[in-house]
Amino acid sequence: MARRSAFNGFPRENEKFFRDLADNNNKSWFAEHKPNFEDYVLSPARDFVFEMGKRLEEIVPKIQANPKVDKSIFRIYRDTRFSKDKSPYKTHLGIFLWEGDRPKMECSGFYFHLEPPELMLGVGIYCFSKSLLPVYRDSIVHSKHGPALVKAIEEVSKKGDYTLGGKHYKRTPRGYDPDHKNAELLLYNGFWASSSGKIPKELYSSKILDYCFQRFRDMSPLHKWLVAMTKRAS
Repeated sequence: MARRSAFNGFPRENEKFFRDLADNNNKSWFAEHKPNFEDYVLSPARDFVFEMGKRLEEIVPKIQANPKVDKSIFRIYRDTRFSKDKSPYKTHLGIFLWEGDRPKMECSGFYFHLEPPELMLGVGIYCFSKSLLPVYRDSIVHSKHGPALVKAIEEVSKKGDYTLGGKHYKRTPRGYDPDHKNAELLLYNGFWASSSGKIPKELYSSKILDYCFQRFRDMSPLHKWLVAMTKRAS
């Protein structure tokens, strides 16, 4: 998709839109304010995806950055079928740029989550599919792939205050040695690193591209390990 205009950051009205939506999470309010959603959320999100994709090509040449809803931009509509919370809309903007030929959510990628008053950036796979989970576990105890992940984690930790996520189980999975040196990593059902905090001032200018790219690059060793893992599962 061709870029339509220069990306100058997200407008401050973006933050206000989500704050107001949190207080008025209903279809009538959203219908009335849908032009604001288009102008303050979707339009800059598309430009961000376009520009961030170009930046990430420096370290991930095969990055997939598709500035469409249901591609790199997550839908704002919530799936309420199995939830007690029937609020129809998400009160955040989610953007995902990924690498790989598997379904999007089975690929490792770079995630942008704007939910006023905070911004979270993440890299990795949120939840392993049934086919990926055993590949991940076997990689953890592998003589080469296991130490490679430990090294990647150490590299990310040296770069800054990044948090690992995805730990889910309380016991070592059946069939794996609970005394293995990497046994702690077997408790994860997804694996990612993240950085979160109050919305930075850079959000409102093109500097948000540099802000995100620096953090995505810091966390990229995990991405590279996960991409290699998913290729072994193919």
